[in-house]
Amino acid sequence: MRIYCDFDGTITKTDTTDHILERLAGPSWLDLEDDWLSGRLTAAQCMRGQIALIDADQATLDAVLDSLEIREGFADFVAWAAEHHRPLSIISDGVDYFIKRILRRHGLGHIPIFSNHLVINAARYHLEQPLARAGCASGSGVCKCSIVAAQPTAPTTVFIGDGRSDFCVSHRANLVFARDKLATYATERGQAFIPFNDFRDVQRALSTHLMNAAVSANG
Repeated sequence: MRIYCDFDGTITKTDTTDHILERLAGPSWLDLEDDWLSGRLTAAQCMRGQIALIDADQATLDAVLDSLEIREGFADFVAWAAEHHRPLSIISDGVDYFIKRILRRHGLGHIPIFSNHLVINAARYHLEQPLARAGCASGSGVCKCSIVAAQPTAPTTVFIGDGRSDFCVSHRANLVFARDKLATYATERGQAFIPFNDFRDVQRALSTHLMNAAVSANG
């Protein structure tokens, strides 16, 4: 079993990037959001433009990041995955600096992360997207399908997510845990998924899955 998890709105209770933009960027970030939703910009283009609008020094940025909360049960879930030798990675179309800052505050800075890369230069912010792929169905700065495809295979692939950037990659998983937009997407397409409120739900469901698999294997 390999476990892949989205970050914004999945591990965090709110979308981290939107939270930062609402507080530290001018209102024009919403115009870029509208352009993306209407198809005039790709998700990757939208993110690059929005991040460049952040107008705050790094200390102010850090203070806003430090106010964000993670979803209940996530730290325990990380410990559970390690105890059972189930590799866990975060795949996010968010920002590496944001993710790492939040995880380190909870003692979780060791989790592998695949995301966009933030460059900070004299309180100016630039987003690099080394994990983008031409032709990616999501148009995101991080092609989640390519990342999952490049990882070692496992009998069971688990994906946990909530948003638009998770739509395509959810079809590559044997077990999908979904909430919000991803749950709506899966429901509309008749795609099987397990709803969850927090990571206690995910841990219980995966514990049951492993127990049932062990029973089946033992005949």
